[in-house]
Amino acid sequence: MIPTGFVRTLEIERPSLNNNTADAQRLERVIQSEFSAGHVRIPLALLKTLPSRLRKWGYKTKAVLFKDTDSWIVVDLLEPRSQTPILGAAVDIGTTRIVMSLINLETCNELAETGFDNPQAAIGPDVLTRIHYSNKPGGLVELNRLVIDGVNFHLDQMCRENGYVKEDIYLLTGAGNTAMTHLFLGIEAFEIIKEPYIPCVNIPNTFPAGQLGLDINPKAQVFLFPNIGSYFGGDLIAGIICGDIDQKTSPCLMVDVGTNAEIVVGSQDWLIACAGAAGPALEGGVSKMGMTAKPGVIDRVWIDPESKNLEIHTIDEEKPIGICGSGMIDLAASLFLSGRLNIQGRFSEDICKDELIEIDGIQYFILVDQHASGTGEHITLSQVDMNSLTSSKAAMYTILEVIVKNTAGLEFEDLEKFYVAGTFGSFINPVSAISIGMLPDLPLETFEVLGNTSLGGAKALLKNPDIFERIMKIRQSITYIELNVNQEFMNMFSGAKFYPHTDRARFPSIKVILK
Repeated sequence: MIPTGFVRTLEIERPSLNNNTADAQRLERVIQSEFSAGHVRIPLALLKTLPSRLRKWGYKTKAVLFKDTDSWIVVDLLEPRSQTPILGAAVDIGTTRIVMSLINLETCNELAETGFDNPQAAIGPDVLTRIHYSNKPGGLVELNRLVIDGVNFHLDQMCRENGYVKEDIYLLTGAGNTAMTHLFLGIEAFEIIKEPYIPCVNIPNTFPAGQLGLDINPKAQVFLFPNIGSYFGGDLIAGIICGDIDQKTSPCLMVDVGTNAEIVVGSQDWLIACAGAAGPALEGGVSKMGMTAKPGVIDRVWIDPESKNLEIHTIDEEKPIGICGSGMIDLAASLFLSGRLNIQGRFSEDICKDELIEIDGIQYFILVDQHASGTGEHITLSQVDMNSLTSSKAAMYTILEVIVKNTAGLEFEDLEKFYVAGTFGSFINPVSAISIGMLPDLPLETFEVLGNTSLGGAKALLKNPDIFERIMKIRQSITYIELNVNQEFMNMFSGAKFYPHTDRARFPSIKVILK
């Protein structure tokens, strides 16, 4: 029987004159039997007191174990009736935000969750800036210290707020993109951004927490999800696990939209992945009006069915101060469906009328008047911002078309499920994304929001040792394709830059209304 968790109460065969096998090998045999394990590794710190503890406990012990690429590791041995909390921490090592969850390793219950802005943002908001900084003297050490110190502080705080101590954490699993994984481990990352774009490591070993500077249980072990390559990281493998795509009998697709659009399509028989630039216009700071979600930020926009005016909703229903990525997609859809935006993505002066202003030769659509905004200024969308959003939505659709149709040989209609992952994906309205031609025109029940799949995959591993083998199998079997921007891609991209597309037959559900 395969155990369901990493904590097991074991009974070791007692020695005798007829059975003089060493204590460590007795323990190894039980673990090999319980876990169908091959090689078992017992750290020296545990070996030093193993004989006395086994005899004191009547040859029973509560064992905390974990996996490495080639062995099972005995993390710690506790008294069999010990009530000491045995916890695991799952970490989403995000470029912008880090999210962590506490798991009871015995019950698999989720105990707490917390998130905080990645402290490395003080060096630079994006991976490229951070990698360049890491190549300066002391830069890599500083970036590594920032993220490790941040994780240590918030893990300690989360434990204390929920009645635990940091020493209760015996296992830590994490998932992030390739660059963030390298910086978390303190590994040189500069070659990732230089041709031919080679990471230092794709499959990190399981490390002692202290070796990484993590201030949790001194015996704790740390595992980070492996990468496929420079632009396909452990966060995407975690997403495949979270969506069970590798277990599906029919093809499914998962897209994670951030600065890049990272896409996986396949089933239990095959998996294909690619990544491409599709998200910059949706990220805070690229568009003047784009910002991360916080109180007062517009997260939804829709058309009033009677007045045809645009209505908005803000986070915490405070006065509007700006708009986030999901709100921008809603806004673009509302502008197009109400006729305020033409098929080329240009504002219609005839329809918009006094909703348009011009500053320095650039048109701006006024979404919120200065008197109604929380900033005292108009909240607007410029034609420049609109052009950027148009390029992003076109790139997204084209990437989807390339991987589904040209690479996998499928039609969109062949997909059983279309999963949307990531923080951005948690808030995107599929109707709006379809309306602007960003996502294919599929029945709404096809779409499913997975939320934070990096964290979800890391949590899944803490709850089920079988996930480890799935991770390694996915890593070995997935086909990663480089999305070369060739003439065919550019031709497809040009068609997708119209609203919703030059081929309107692809979007039969979209009906444009006039104001």
